[in-house]
Amino acid sequence: MISRLRGTVVARTSAGIVLDVNGVGYLVAATPRITAAIGEETTVETYLHVREDALQLYGFSNAEERELFELLLGVTGIGPKVALSIISGSTPAELRRAIVRDDTARFEAIPGIGRKIAQRVIMELKEKLGSVVDSEPTGGSADIGARDALVELGWSVVDAERVLSEIDPTLPVEEQLRAALRRAA
Repeated sequence: MISRLRGTVVARTSAGIVLDVNGVGYLVAATPRITAAIGEETTVETYLHVREDALQLYGFSNAEERELFELLLGVTGIGPKVALSIISGSTPAELRRAIVRDDTARFEAIPGIGRKIAQRVIMELKEKLGSVVDSEPTGGSADIGARDALVELGWSVVDAERVLSEIDPTLPVEEQLRAALRRAA
């Protein structure tokens, strides 16, 4: 198993990045945090996916991303490409929080993920994650009611959560909405 590579990102292709490690170029399907490191020396946590007809490397910026990727592969109907797109859209902490809160909208916002797959991800991973203790303060998470209202107004889930993370979560939902709309104006 190839668990970690350290090298220089020398190219970006449609299939991922090419990581030069002592003269050997590894093609790695990677998260955006890795693909941004083009021309720089970097360490990539990897997962080697073995199929009958191919060996594919997937790269992550840290071990936490890789662990969540491996958990997602255990979900019925989730392959490595879908798992990588889920990991690429949010931080592991945000994804864990979405799973614990039964927040299917977070997953449905990812291209290629429908309601059934989002529900399956939450159902199967909630048991595996068990009781997750957030390392972030409670004020750092967006209120789902306010976020969903902003999404209904045409905002993306990520944009709504970004703006709401800057607003006091103890405010009533209506006040959070007003503050978010004022910040967007």
